Amino acid sequence: MNRLVVFLFLAYTVFLSLHSYGQEQVGPIRYNPFLHARQHHKAAARTTIHTLTLPFFEDFTGYGLYPDSTRWTDEEVYINNTMCLSPISRGVATFDALNSNGTPYDSFSNTSPIYADSLTSQAIDISGDSASDSVYLSFFYQPQGNGFYPTIADSLMLYFKDKYGQFILVWAIPGPNASAPYPFQQVMIPITDTLYLHNSFQFRFVNIASLNWADANWNIDYIKLDKNRSAADTIINDVGFTTDPTFLLNDYTSMPYRQFYAAAPAETAPQYSDSIHNNYNTAQTINYGYSALALNTGAILQFPTAATSTMLPYTTQQLTYTSYALTISPPDPEARVVFENTYFIRQVSPTDPPGNDTIVKDQIFDNYLAYDDGTAEKSYYLNLYPTLPGKIAVEYHLNQPDTLRGMAIYFGRQIPFASYKLFSIYIYSALAGINGAPFDVKLDSVELLSPGYADTINHFWVYRMNKPLLLPTGTFYAGILQPAQSGSDSLYIGLDVNRIGGNHAYFNVTGFWEPSLVSGALMIRPLLGQYVPGTSVTNVQVKGQKWQVTPNPAKDLLQFEFDGDNQAVYYITDIQGQEVQKGTAASGKSVDISALTPGIYFVSLVSEKLDAAPQKIIKL
Repeated sequence: MNRLVVFLFLAYTVFLSLHSYGQEQVGPIRYNPFLHARQHHKAAARTTIHTLTLPFFEDFTGYGLYPDSTRWTDEEVYINNTMCLSPISRGVATFDALNSNGTPYDSFSNTSPIYADSLTSQAIDISGDSASDSVYLSFFYQPQGNGFYPTIADSLMLYFKDKYGQFILVWAIPGPNASAPYPFQQVMIPITDTLYLHNSFQFRFVNIASLNWADANWNIDYIKLDKNRSAADTIINDVGFTTDPTFLLNDYTSMPYRQFYAAAPAETAPQYSDSIHNNYNTAQTINYGYSALALNTGAILQFPTAATSTMLPYTTQQLTYTSYALTISPPDPEARVVFENTYFIRQVSPTDPPGNDTIVKDQIFDNYLAYDDGTAEKSYYLNLYPTLPGKIAVEYHLNQPDTLRGMAIYFGRQIPFASYKLFSIYIYSALAGINGAPFDVKLDSVELLSPGYADTINHFWVYRMNKPLLLPTGTFYAGILQPAQSGSDSLYIGLDVNRIGGNHAYFNVTGFWEPSLVSGALMIRPLLGQYVPGTSVTNVQVKGQKWQVTPNPAKDLLQFEFDGDNQAVYYITDIQGQEVQKGTAASGKSVDISALTPGIYFVSLVSEKLDAAPQKIIKL
């Protein structure tokens, strides 16, 4: 007996201290709501334009989510500036395991490699060229970036279309099979075979993606097809932006304007910054600046500034800009306010590609608090112990009292889909052990919801509070609780890995709150102010159940219905995972629950012939 006690004590100690259990985890995003939101057509239905001629150039600079249809025939890749690390210029094409809807190619299996995204050029007439004209295709590629590394089973491939209409593999590289900050690598491919020197030449990039942990991310940038080149023609005469500018705000990325104006000096970033890269092999002197406009009123917030800097060849430099003074008084307290900021560099040479010399970025003040930039590069989730709930909370602050109306949450897709997983929204004014608080102080909750994935406002799923919650000036915490023994383990929440600064997040899987060690912003946004329509406050419907419990809600008696004559063991637990009642039940017979306190519980039924998820009941 003494040995057993010692063993249990040691096991419990390890249970509380073993962070190697992997309580916090990061997974692939598996869903792109920006692509999902657009009503688009299949690649084959895209209009083919007139045949292109040399030179062909693409650096994916722009604000669209899909490839430019004047250069490309399909739209399966994702054009962005967040999935890459240190691009050649702003904008890349990302290849992954998501289709043009932004959802997984296979929603059920996550083990088999598949041919995933493709990027196919429009027809290009190179029939008048020969091997002596030295036609070369060059491009830069990067595995992983801000996503996940491709495994050895994954690959990025390049095909050329021959004069018979067949696409022939001419280049391929397997996944590195390890995580690392991989730089962009340039590839130079000569086109000398007469099979390809015809009037409807096309080239096509394709990736093979494993739908498992890696998710097989590849980025491509700066594609150039032209003649009179050589294998040594790797110099790009261009200076362009590589990163998006930082936000106007000091910590939040967005907040209601009334909250901003109440403490504008503290909320305003002292300066803004972005980065440019000199692709010349010589030093270049650049002129740069920015301007700002209030879109609501047309008022000029900042006239164009001017500054000069000299850059060494092949270097990246951060540009900084002094923040402008706030000159707009508050409009309607509930109004959405947008400041349009335009950042620019003057072209070094008339032959420089002009698209990457200007960035327009809006600073949005709306009805939510956010630390994220609206794009998820990865997913965050907790590994739960079977008998304990999991909790996630994000710290926010208010500069004046406000009303919490709901929560917007960005859920990452999971394979298979996780619409059956349950969670509750919890709002706290204090967390035990955090910032000196002795215990949790819960302000409100919305119990037992299911994740939603449809495109909605800001591409988040919106949950409405049961009633408005008045919050005072100061700190509050908003997050979710995943019930124990409910099948809700590993619920994916979008993670913006480009977040700069602390993530303000805490988690609790052992009964104690801990600061999150994951870099990035959890995409959970409190909604403030006026009424917000919820896109879902529905409870999950579990499919394929082989038993049921009635009535629900119940006051004194529960009755189980299941196949077979044998008895089954039932367990009733509260949402904290504590067992409150246990017994045996036969199909069609009643069980007395009158001793239970009114509230929400989970009921599990176990026998040799049953394979079923727990069910939620309400005790009146």
